[in-house]
Formats: sequence, C-alpha cells, structure tokens
Amino acid sequence: IIPIILFVIFSRFSIRQETRYMLLGNALLSDLIYLLFYTLLAALNAAHVHLPKEACVLLLFLLAVAYCGGLFTAAAIVLDTYIAILFPLRYIAILPPSRTKKIIVLLWMYSGAFPGIFFLVLSSTHSFVPCVMETCSVPVILILTLNGTDAVKLCFWLSTTVVFLCLSLIFCCYAILYFKTKQSGIWESICSRASVTFLMHNTVLFFYFFPLLALFVESFLCVNIVIGLQTGIWVSLTVCNVLMILPKVLFPFLYGLRYREISASLKSMVRRKHLHLVS
Repeated sequence: IIPIILFVIFSRFSIRQETRYMLLGNALLSDLIYLLFYTLLAALNAAHVHLPKEACVLLLFLLAVAYCGGLFTAAAIVLDTYIAILFPLRYIAILPPSRTKKIIVLLWMYSGAFPGIFFLVLSSTHSFVPCVMETCSVPVILILTLNGTDAVKLCFWLSTTVVFLCLSLIFCCYAILYFKTKQSGIWESICSRASVTFLMHNTVLFFYFFPLLALFVESFLCVNIVIGLQTGIWVSLTVCNVLMILPKVLFPFLYGLRYREISASLKSMVRRKHLHLVS
C-alpha cells in the first residue's frame, strides 16, 4: 500500500503542496526504504551469503538513516498537528510549502548525521571487528556498542538522550493539545474524530519508540551483566524483526488511508478502472 499512497501524493499537485501530505510522503518513503533494505539483509542472511565488512557497514548505516528519517518525520507530523490546531489562522504563514521542503531536507540531514557520527566513531576506534560474523544484522550494532570504547558508548548514550528528548517533546505537545481543546467538546465521544486521531498518533508513536526503549533496556542489562550476550542477541532479533516492523505496517493504514483526500483519490482510481472494464 505504501507505493500506492506515494503515487497518489506525488501525482496530485494539490495534495503534494500541503505540509501534512509532504510530511506523510516523507515518512512513508523512509519506511519503504527501511523495509527494502531490511528485506534485502534478511534475504542475504537466509541465503547464508557472507557479506564483506564494507557492505555490512553500508547496509547497517542505510538502515539506521531510514529508521531515523521515519522517527524524526513522525515527530514532525506531531508538531505539524500541534501548530495546525493551536494556530489555525497563522498555520499557512508558519509552514508554507517552501519551508516544509526545507524542513524535510533538514530531517534527512539530521537522519544521516546521527548514524554517520556513530559509525565514524566506530570506524576510527577500529570497533568493526565483530562485523566478520556469519550474520550481518541490526543486533551487530548493539554488539559493537557493548564491546566498543568509551567514545562509542558515549555516542550511544547521547543518541539515546536525543531520542528521549524527542519523545518528551511529543508528549508535551500532546498534553498541551489535550488541555487546550478539552473545553471545546471534541473529546465527549470516544468515537469522535479527535479521539480516534489522538489514539492513532499515540499508537504509531508507541510502536516507534517502544522498540528503541526495549533495545536500550536490553543493552543496559547486558552492560551490567544481568543477562548474557546470547540472550541479548535473541531479544534484539525479536525487537528488530517484530516490533520495529509493526509501526511501518500500521503507518500507511492509520495515517495514509485515513486522510479524506487520499482515500477519495484511491476510490476514484478504482472506480475509473471499474467503469473502464464495464464499458
């Protein structure tokens, strides 16, 4: 469904000029890139293909960039909703299409900068020795971190701090939105559009941040030798293969198909095809 929604967004001029749809398209594009590279990595591992160190590092870096892109764009979507609700008359002036494009470019720059710094530190400290393992997968990053130098661990915990600062900012925005709109009556019905939208945002963001929280807790337990390395690898594989994929599966259905313009465009495409077959 992701390529179909992306086709609708980029093929309709009126849709791709709106901030929310540009952010939605960027989030879906990040998820699609992540799923493609993750599927490629899983297929190579299933076929027992031994990747060179450079290819393994490149694939892990691209996965990290795509995941950060989706994470930061999800946070930007929340901020966009916050501005649209609290400043409706100034919304177009605050976030015109030209500024939104610059924001998307900045999101990709930050998405590449965080993993880039981390991988450069790993490379400079010669911590890529475990990459000659038989399997090149996302938990390799955790192994490198736990067995790395103090600089590597510092980068890891700084990245953790940045992620949780983003999470705190998002929850603050949600709390402010709730208390600002509490007296307007839009929360009276559980099935109201506001309540469903609020639940939808929280569900997607929960599945975006909970896997990271699980990995951080698991790495903390490994560092303090509460659990063994093999147990940590199994936990990491479960998180990466299940929990990190869930938000990318839910996102197009909870966000993309719920927008009226996208749903109407998809229905019109299907209806046009049906009319053509009938004629």
